[in-house]
Amino acid sequence: MKILAVSDQIIDRLYSSSITATYPGVNMIIGCGDLPYAYLEFLLSVFSVPTFYVPGNHDPAYRIAEGFYAEGGVNLDGEVVYHKGLLMAGLGGSVLYPPGGPNQYTQRAMFLKVYRLLTKILIAQRRHKRPLDIFVTHSPPAGIHDDDDQTHRGMQAFNYLLEKVKPRYMLHGHTIFYSQNLKSHISTIGQTQVMNVYPYRVFDVD
Repeated sequence: MKILAVSDQIIDRLYSSSITATYPGVNMIIGCGDLPYAYLEFLLSVFSVPTFYVPGNHDPAYRIAEGFYAEGGVNLDGEVVYHKGLLMAGLGGSVLYPPGGPNQYTQRAMFLKVYRLLTKILIAQRRHKRPLDIFVTHSPPAGIHDDDDQTHRGMQAFNYLLEKVKPRYMLHGHTIFYSQNLKSHISTIGQTQVMNVYPYRVFDVD
């Protein structure tokens, strides 16, 4: 399965009707936050493939009645989804920083969200008889692809989840890839490939 993962920044070459010729064969779109919903809806409509996403720290609160969602997509925040043989889960948002926002959390608050999600993951793993394939977030785990400033610190609860359920892949955005903060946009932690998709990545999942 070929996946187009996007995060944080609108890319002109993607915001084009010719994108399907540039990246043929995309089977799924995953959004890792801080993107206009109209951008996700455009990609969804052009590729005509299932689209899953989580909110970023700059996104508004998820409110369907007010149009704060990507029409046709699936909000993975706090949810577990089984789609075409892949088991996926997601958590949006970032660490809390002034002046705060609807998708910002203290480290403790994110642990509570992780505990609730873990229950859903374990039930889904038993039902579908397979491990978690993809964990989708906006923020990176603590100490992995994160930065030292308060805004871009990783979430400690994500490290805990990786240790407990060992997903095949973790996709995140939020932090810009540059040589000073990591040697590669992919880090292997235990059995998990942690991938920084900012601003986009195209990759294959078996």
